[in-house]
Amino acid sequence: MAVHTSQSVAKAAGDDIVARGRSRGTGNPQPPSRLRRALSTHWYAWTMVAPVVIVIGVIIGYPLVRGIYLSLTDANERNVARSIGVNHIPATYKFVGLDNYADALTGDQFLGTLGWTLVWTVSCVAITFSLGMALANILNRRIAGRSAYRMALILPWAIPGFVSVFAWRFLYNEDRGLLNKILSGTGFDGIPWLNDPTWAKFSVIAVNVWLGVPFMMVALLGGLQSIPSEHYEAAEMDGATAWQRFRHITLPGLRPVSTTVILLSTIWTFNMFPVIFLLTSGGPGDATQILVTQAYKFSFEISPRDFALSSTWGVLILVLLMLFAAVYRRVLRTQGDDW
Repeated sequence: MAVHTSQSVAKAAGDDIVARGRSRGTGNPQPPSRLRRALSTHWYAWTMVAPVVIVIGVIIGYPLVRGIYLSLTDANERNVARSIGVNHIPATYKFVGLDNYADALTGDQFLGTLGWTLVWTVSCVAITFSLGMALANILNRRIAGRSAYRMALILPWAIPGFVSVFAWRFLYNEDRGLLNKILSGTGFDGIPWLNDPTWAKFSVIAVNVWLGVPFMMVALLGGLQSIPSEHYEAAEMDGATAWQRFRHITLPGLRPVSTTVILLSTIWTFNMFPVIFLLTSGGPGDATQILVTQAYKFSFEISPRDFALSSTWGVLILVLLMLFAAVYRRVLRTQGDDW
């Protein structure tokens, strides 16, 4: 009995040693990692995506890294590397750490511009979403000429943005603009649409809303058409009012679409360079200057051109949008949306 027990113990110990040897690579290899399994299973997809990822990494990654680096220096037009004829002047700018960020965040210019940028973004997104929702609900019904109305409302989206902005600039012209001529014909004085700070703010918001409504309307209309009509029929049979049907069926049904379009519209509006630059150039004064146009101004209009400050504002814009996206995603998750 004792001999049999010793043999059993020895056999168990031997099996344990063999198992350890296999786990250490002396026997059969361990199962492949998750990344290796993904590459071996979806190698074709990775091959197709790789060129796009590389191109995007070069086009976006290099300027981003370069901008972050310049934001930590005092680089400007006078101390960067440049060539004059056959003579090459080396760069003489210095590393200053986070001084540019401290100056921007404690100065009045950045905070003042940020305040108007937030007002501009919230106003445009709220008005655009409300009008897009209203038009989508109207065009989702069976009305005469629905296709013609859809084509007419999508037209501002089909026209290049700079063409639309120049057209609106002509309409806003204080002396020869169509809007002031209509006002003069009805006995009212002309309005300095782009020369008064308050009217200029209303004007740029109106143009951006006009450009953004078609996208919002099309996206929400697609969401409305995906909601089963049986839900509305059941609600009507239960005696639900139009507001109750909108609140309890339409809004929940549009949540996946609306959350996405609100996020995209916020990012686009926050960085809406063409409307501000082409319509008012940030004027009158700096009344309509948003963060992205001010960053452009530092780098291309002010003399000497301040590349470090422009890069600092650009990095801060990126950080603000990333924070907004992170908070927005977290809020949606707390509401039960998997986004």
